[in-house]
Amino acid sequence: MSPTAPSSHAPSASSTGLPATAPSVERRREERRVLAGTLVGTTIEWYDFFIYAQAAALVLGTLFFAPMGEAGAQIASWASLGISFLVRPLGAIVAGHMGDRFGRKAVLALTLIGMGGATVLIGLLPTYAQIGVWAPVLLILFRLLQGFSAGGEWGGAALMAVEHAPRGKRGLFGAYPQIGVPLGMILATLMLFGINAFTTDEQFLAWGWRVPFLVSFILIIVGHLIRTSVEESPVFQEMQKLKARESAPLGELFHGHSTRVLLAALIFAANNAAGYLVIAYFSGYGVKTLGMERTDTLIASLIGGIGWLVFTLLGGWISDTIGRVRTFQIGYAIIILWAIPMWSLLNTASLPLFILAIVVLTIGLGPSYGPQSAMYAEMFPARVRFSGISIGYALGSIIGGAFAPMISDLILNSTGQAWLIGAYIAGAAVVSFIAVCFVPTSIQDRDLHDEAVTAALQRVERNGAGDGQTGERRAGLDGDRVATPGGPAVSPTEDV
Repeated sequence: MSPTAPSSHAPSASSTGLPATAPSVERRREERRVLAGTLVGTTIEWYDFFIYAQAAALVLGTLFFAPMGEAGAQIASWASLGISFLVRPLGAIVAGHMGDRFGRKAVLALTLIGMGGATVLIGLLPTYAQIGVWAPVLLILFRLLQGFSAGGEWGGAALMAVEHAPRGKRGLFGAYPQIGVPLGMILATLMLFGINAFTTDEQFLAWGWRVPFLVSFILIIVGHLIRTSVEESPVFQEMQKLKARESAPLGELFHGHSTRVLLAALIFAANNAAGYLVIAYFSGYGVKTLGMERTDTLIASLIGGIGWLVFTLLGGWISDTIGRVRTFQIGYAIIILWAIPMWSLLNTASLPLFILAIVVLTIGLGPSYGPQSAMYAEMFPARVRFSGISIGYALGSIIGGAFAPMISDLILNSTGQAWLIGAYIAGAAVVSFIAVCFVPTSIQDRDLHDEAVTAALQRVERNGAGDGQTGERRAGLDGDRVATPGGPAVSPTEDV
């Protein structure tokens, strides 16, 4: 191969997982399948979460924690929402390790079944009045199963999207699993609208709340059919061809990339905290504190979800042009500036102003969430990428959003000042803004193939397919030092 010849990892050949000679129409078809497959799982995950969050705000305290009194039952209900996040890192570790060794696609099938199955079981669960203390125990058990499964869902979906994406479009492709959050919220809100239209408050408390949980069974089937049509990530396929999975991804991750894991967690924390106000807290706050109608708060949630979806896609797309770091900074600046003033609009209990407060918040949520998949994928080498981004995401969920609704309720109950909730969110956003400033801008659009695998493939191409090829490959996997974007040569096991 001449020095001026294009790399075997040119974006057009490797980024889509198809041969360079494949017709463009076939590439586009595969890209659509990938985007649909990554979107469906995160949509179901967040549909499940939003349904539970709405139930936690409206009925679960009464049905499962009644002996604790009204205030205690509500806090326990919020705690049951957050407790699943405690096992997300464990799910991320297990799923990430399996995904780095055995592939992204198989792990995504398991996480989809685990999340959806737990949701259906919650919909079938007897209440405290029917089976006593076993009701909250089983409720928490199923929430833990949801959390364990969700710990590996996002990382796999994000990598399937980004590792299939052409360079220059990673932010946009990576935004598709991200919009599963607002899309799941929209689907759940529409479901609750329908139930609310055909049930009284008494009927909703008796059985209506179960229906959205049971509908998840249908979503699992649809999601599984879509995901089975998606090809494995091309990055993992190349690693597998060169037998690059003998190493222990977790050991390498924590030995050489622990700083990046912590950085990923801090970057996500504030978006997660602010997002859960939209997903979980505002609806209950409007109904129980401000005396608004449930239908009105659902309308606000629906419009907020649409805004979040639009601004998340826009954030991913813009990040391909102005950069991931700058896009994140814009999003967090908006959250910092708006987190406190928005309460003056929310507290009017006027539906138009309530909606306006939420929509402006989503303008900040989109740019600080849309580019996340692409940025995280570019932060870690391929051999530990699934583990790295999944664990970072899960830790960020615990730090930021796991108990944000419960903390918000505690702040409100102890001080009576809702604006202090905004101060809490603004403070978290300052931390995340600072964290994202430590991400080097030079990583954008870096080669996502494992650095050692890339070096080995290039030497194989130079030397031909003759004798000694296996030795060349093995040496490339074990000992190469590679040049990082904008930096000195480093070992593939070191932070880059």
